[in-house]
Amino acid sequence: MATITSASLVRPASRGGATLFAEIRAFWRAFAAKAFNPYRPELHYMRGPGPACRAKQRTLSPAAQSMLSDIRTAKAQKSPSA
Repeated sequence: MATITSASLVRPASRGGATLFAEIRAFWRAFAAKAFNPYRPELHYMRGPGPACRAKQRTLSPAAQSMLSDIRTAKAQKSPSA
């Protein structure tokens, strides 16, 4: 008949304090590295056109401005005033 023996999960008493201290130190180092990392990618993410693109779009040619004014007046005449 075969018997099954399991290995002990208890650490040796002489190294237990040293490894626990090393684990705690490694945790705090990793925590500080992640918590105080100056790079924040969400601050650099572009969410659309910037101010230069908006300024360029605002300067329209006179032909485009007259077309826009015609469209706006047509929409104003078409929609009932409430």
